[in-house]
Amino acid sequence: MSETWIILGATSAIARAFVRKLAEKGETLILAGRNVPELKQIANDLTLRGAAQADAVAFDARKPASFDAIIDLAISLSGVINVGVFVGSMPAQSEIDADPSLLDGVIIDSFTGPARFLQTIAPLMEEREAGTVVGVGSVAGDRGRIGNYVYGAAKAGFHTYLSGLRNRLTRSGGHVVTVKPGFVDTSMTWGIEGMFLVASPEDVANDLMKAVRKKRNVIYTPFFWRYIMLILRNIPEFLFKKMSI
Repeated sequence: MSETWIILGATSAIARAFVRKLAEKGETLILAGRNVPELKQIANDLTLRGAAQADAVAFDARKPASFDAIIDLAISLSGVINVGVFVGSMPAQSEIDADPSLLDGVIIDSFTGPARFLQTIAPLMEEREAGTVVGVGSVAGDRGRIGNYVYGAAKAGFHTYLSGLRNRLTRSGGHVVTVKPGFVDTSMTWGIEGMFLVASPEDVANDLMKAVRKKRNVIYTPFFWRYIMLILRNIPEFLFKKMSI
């Protein structure tokens, strides 16, 4: 019997690469996001690729009422329920500095909205004594940097939330993978200056599949970001605050 994967933010580049791999395994997919017509196109493609079932459902991290239809659909399906979280927003830090009201949307999209959804679905996963959560955070959450500290703060909060959820779900047979990507070739990073060692969504999706299979707790993708961030985290604050990164 196939497992069910709820994919929040299913139109993102990384999510698309990930769900193609799930479809090839014959999984059941619930594709959730704001652009339902685009989700339906993706669902049709995934069915052709071998998905047992692919449904498109509206989801908006800023509108908790949109969670209900997804939860109801998950309840109606038997077996293991998994969740992949690929949502988030990252306006330029300069835009947030000019308009602080943008901060609220970043926090909801990248942290509190997905966390609220996971809090809602967690009891169902516990009841079924199984299930995996793949939560996509960011290396930006490892240390506040002048270039994107609001987005980084949101992802740092999400990382901490996922750590606690992992502790909770492991008691009933579930698991949570925290994913910290570096620079990835997506619409979110398009046009940003200073990027280096940019990974493809396909490579990141391969790392996600491996992490799920091996039940990893926290991964950096590509792997070398673990060492880059180790260096950045250990730069003394009196030096770090002088750096423009």
